[in-house]
Amino acid sequence: MDFLDLAKSRYTTKEYDSTKKIADEKIRLLKEILRLSPSSINSQPWKFIFVSDEKTRGELSAVSYWNRQKINDASDLVVFCAMDDVEKFEKRINETLPEGAINYYNQFVKPKGETGIKSWLQHQVYLSLGFFLSACASLDIDSTPMEGINNEEYDKILQLNGYKTLFAVAIGYRSPNDTNQPSVTPKSRLPLEKIQENI
Repeated sequence: MDFLDLAKSRYTTKEYDSTKKIADEKIRLLKEILRLSPSSINSQPWKFIFVSDEKTRGELSAVSYWNRQKINDASDLVVFCAMDDVEKFEKRINETLPEGAINYYNQFVKPKGETGIKSWLQHQVYLSLGFFLSACASLDIDSTPMEGINNEEYDKILQLNGYKTLFAVAIGYRSPNDTNQPSVTPKSRLPLEKIQENI
């Protein structure tokens, strides 16, 4: 399937088949694909937590509002976190990135102050989300990106240190009864002329 067909068929899954699990090999592939995600100046200010422990997943689902059932029924849950310790981030890039990348950060990002820096770090994690959703579709895995979670409770449950939860993604295989799948409810997108300009 080419990428355009993937884009047409991929959708946000609302109901999962709890009896179907993703093979370990595909999970390993997704982990490696996430590791290779793009980020500005190769900053990589992220952590991806694959939650396999049922007790932990149950605790997370309980603080995920209307996404609770999706998390319980999906095969796996991935939590996307951004670095929240600017000093720690700067120490790491000074040790790992080339001079040009560090100069870019110091000239264009650091002057924005702590709030601006953290916002920039979080934007990098959102880049990895698009990469991840496309990867799932290419592996015939359904997905549900979720911002509707209690981020602070996630941080406590996962005992994050120097990182903050941004969002989570449930992954697995759709239920045949999921009415959100394109074969039942066609995808709704704005027409091309509304969102694109040629100059």
